[in-house]
Amino acid sequence: MFSEDDLLPLSGVQHTVFCVRQAALIHVEQAWTDNAFTIDGRHRHAGVHEEALRRERRGDLVIVRGLALRSLELGLSGVADVVEFHRVDSGGVKIPGARGLWEPYPVEYKRGRRKRHRADEVQVCAQGMCLEEMLGVPVGEGALFYGMEQRRMTVALDAALRDLTVEAARRFRELVEHGETPAARKEKKCETCSLVELCMPEAMTRRRSARRYVTAALERSLQEGEDPS
Repeated sequence: MFSEDDLLPLSGVQHTVFCVRQAALIHVEQAWTDNAFTIDGRHRHAGVHEEALRRERRGDLVIVRGLALRSLELGLSGVADVVEFHRVDSGGVKIPGARGLWEPYPVEYKRGRRKRHRADEVQVCAQGMCLEEMLGVPVGEGALFYGMEQRRMTVALDAALRDLTVEAARRFRELVEHGETPAARKEKKCETCSLVELCMPEAMTRRRSARRYVTAALERSLQEGEDPS
């Protein structure tokens, strides 16, 4: 269990699952730069929060934007894009000014399309786990809304995803506490990363390859009895 002073940004778990080097560059080295994707994404998020900084009621649905979240168990804090509260017959929480019981349902907005990796799902799961701890009720499901697809993807907060989220939170904290920035590795996902020019995965990979080549050549020459000088 962590204290309030120990809490790390909830977004860090999403960065960690996507790329541990990106997570370290942002949260350890405090490096950040924008590209077209992040600028568009920020505008979309701003729109979500600016539509209404107050609660909105639509029948059996209450929508809250910009809700502060935290989990002392995960050691994370952040702000949810949207938390929907669905009216239920039992097992929910009470909301001031609204009769009945309500079940929390986190919704995270993303600019692009659904991914092959689970980084976005982990972010929603972390939000759900925060809500569980704060409100004392189970949160079994959430959603991701992808702007380029204009559709929701339901996210089941099952045991496997929860385990992945807990591990991502642990690994993220390890990066921050150790001040560790993993070595770069060129991958397909680097093409859409806003930090690619700071990270320089291609150059770093070439540099490591050259170093390995020189080291291997020296080892061979020594084994063959040659003078490396």
